[in-house]
Amino acid sequence: MRRRSGSLLLLAVLATLGLTAGTATAAPYPVDYNFFAGIPPELLNHGGSLPGANDTGCVPSAAHPDPVVLLHGTGGGAQTNWGTYVPLLANEGYCVFSLTYGAYDLPWPISAIGGMASIQDSARQVADFVDMVLGATGARRVDLIGHSQGNTVGNYYIKRLGGAAKVGKMIAIAPAWQGSNVLAGADIAYFSRQLGAGPAFDAVSSSLCRACGQLLRGSAFLDDLDRDGVYAPGVDYTNIVSALDEIVVPYTSGLVPGPGVTNIVVQDGCAQDYSEHMGIAGSPRAAAHVLNALDPAHASPVACEFVPPFTG
Repeated sequence: MRRRSGSLLLLAVLATLGLTAGTATAAPYPVDYNFFAGIPPELLNHGGSLPGANDTGCVPSAAHPDPVVLLHGTGGGAQTNWGTYVPLLANEGYCVFSLTYGAYDLPWPISAIGGMASIQDSARQVADFVDMVLGATGARRVDLIGHSQGNTVGNYYIKRLGGAAKVGKMIAIAPAWQGSNVLAGADIAYFSRQLGAGPAFDAVSSSLCRACGQLLRGSAFLDDLDRDGVYAPGVDYTNIVSALDEIVVPYTSGLVPGPGVTNIVVQDGCAQDYSEHMGIAGSPRAAAHVLNALDPAHASPVACEFVPPFTG
């Protein structure tokens, strides 16, 4: 199943009758399970919001009292990273919000490429955004859904900027909690430091993307962030990873155990799932796990189906 047909049918019936369910007053938004589904809207509406997102008049329902804030990955943005999740969550009755952080202050399309700044700077933008969401909706806390770098940005906000008191759940898609050794970048960084060339390596690796070097395994940033453990007490974490991830290397970096932490590998029990680092953010199976993590009291079985790489 690529969407929860029961809730969508109910929304459609209510819309036809002119009634409402929570804040939903229109027919369901079409959901395209494709990682690239958010790119056409960005091309048509530079720096805008996907339909169903960033409605400051959205009133959280009793069923879903916590708004959902989406945190994109490196190079992503408010629209480009979340073409699947915004309509999916809006159809399920959530108040959904997304932002682009860490982008260069340059004209579009550069302004749509987020995750280039340091994780600390991006997390401060997230902190301000969450405060806006709470103020607009009247909610007491939010749930965060991150993809790739967005998880580390969200966790820095939670652990270092007071976010633990404002976040109920952190649902991490393809996280790199313990860093990545993609293209042997962490190994090269280590040997560069051993040879006294660490500052030169850091300067080169952060010349365009300051966050990228911070996400390498063994970086000073991650060592500091994890000095008191990966997770923050009081926040529920769900990690959803792919064994085929080619960016988070090894993928087990995102499977750190902890009290109350749920770890999910999408290929477990489903060899037909070929989603990797990008595709997992457009995968219907990963999305079903996300919905279950957001609302575990009404969890549904996650069907095994073919999921292609790159698109989901």
